[in-house]
Amino acid sequence: MVNELVAPSDSGDSEVLVDIGGQYVHLLTNGRPVKSWPASTSKFGIGFEPGSNKTPTGNFLVSEKIGADAPLWTEFQSRQPTGRIAEPGGEQDAILSRILWLDGIDPENANTKSRYIYFHGTNREDLIGTPASHGCVRLRNSDIAELFDLIPIGTRVRIA
Repeated sequence: MVNELVAPSDSGDSEVLVDIGGQYVHLLTNGRPVKSWPASTSKFGIGFEPGSNKTPTGNFLVSEKIGADAPLWTEFQSRQPTGRIAEPGGEQDAILSRILWLDGIDPENANTKSRYIYFHGTNREDLIGTPASHGCVRLRNSDIAELFDLIPIGTRVRIA
């Protein structure tokens, strides 16, 4: 994948691919790789069961974008900024900086939105590149802010 930044077109031809095996997120425009970022998916594996903390696979849409004007490292709880700026480290799976809320469009992942599966920033940037999340797709805080700015609501996402 290339890492040069080419702005996606406004025609809705952008797609995000999550490579669970490689722990990467790739942005494609018109089927062409545009940008890649290291990521972390679930340390519990893949799956669709509520409460499993597993990352679902299949096809999704970005249904909501939350945190557009928040400073990097802003902590979110229940998708609302807490007013706190997080510090690196800790044991919790903090949701930081930006949220891209996913909605599953395959029958087996249709419960994704109600499972609160997101792309989001993390307090554990040191674990990016390894399976470490509780189901979500974690990115470095600057990387989730960049992805957030590059894609609109309705962008297709494929997790495999």
